[in-house]
Amino acid sequence: MRILLQFPEGLKQYALQHAKKLEDAGNEVFISASPSFGACDLALDEARALKADKLVHFGHAEFHSVDFDVEYVEYRIDAPLDLLGQSLDRLESYKRIGLVTTIQHMHQLGEIREFYESHGKTVVVGKPYGFAKKPGQILGCDIGSAATVDRQVDAHVYFGGGMFHPLGAALATTKPFLVIEPFENRMAFIDDQREVYRKRSRGKVLAALNAKRFGVLVSTKNGQHNMGLAEVIKRKLEGAGLGAGILVANTFDFQSISNMLEFDAFVNTACPRISVDDPIRIGKPLLSANELMEVLRMKDELSTIEGERKQVQ
Repeated sequence: MRILLQFPEGLKQYALQHAKKLEDAGNEVFISASPSFGACDLALDEARALKADKLVHFGHAEFHSVDFDVEYVEYRIDAPLDLLGQSLDRLESYKRIGLVTTIQHMHQLGEIREFYESHGKTVVVGKPYGFAKKPGQILGCDIGSAATVDRQVDAHVYFGGGMFHPLGAALATTKPFLVIEPFENRMAFIDDQREVYRKRSRGKVLAALNAKRFGVLVSTKNGQHNMGLAEVIKRKLEGAGLGAGILVANTFDFQSISNMLEFDAFVNTACPRISVDDPIRIGKPLLSANELMEVLRMKDELSTIEGERKQVQ
């Protein structure tokens, strides 16, 4: 069998050993060297170019179905649970807690839940919106397991590595949000980030009020492609008397985008985290679709006010 292997950045160091096992079993094996941002970013173009029979994607669960034979290897990681005991002091005031993690630690979720319940906590595990596949699992673009239980809990707890996943969940919820990072042996509430990102979003909206030409970003990645939304946005912009162009890429090079000097602002329809995490990399406003709607609403209000002012004069 002709197989292409794909790894996220943290697992690329193990690529050769996995390839060797499959080769020893009689397969012809290739390794994708492209960056991988999740199961929304399958190396389908490479697999088809190679005429591969199968793509083996490591590190993530299935995101959605595609018209290619894809095997998902979730790659469990056993993280130390030492910080759970210390977290009880931080959570002393909260009786009901929501619990979330990433696919790498889903197999530990039951043990973590039992720990908190044995110490008098009521643990609520929510369901994802649909991109994630398991209760309690969150992705950068699917924080449903936290958001769907926000009204039922006093606080949220994320267990796992990094800040990418919990930040998205914290921004979509309202209750205290504790991050337990077992690999760096630290934990902290990140509620203050909500106000930081609210102000950042407001700043982008205000900065885009004078924009006259907008570039609408569309990704060709299998799980991020949203041309329908891009076309709707383009029509809305043009209907408001503004210029708009649809910019298509597989992976966005922000330096290259910055060279498109005709555009005053950009609108993201790809991974929703691009407009949250990467706005300063362009040097011009990089808006989500919702932020653009706020810009258009404010532009319309300002236009109405200016028209009324001229009539009074």
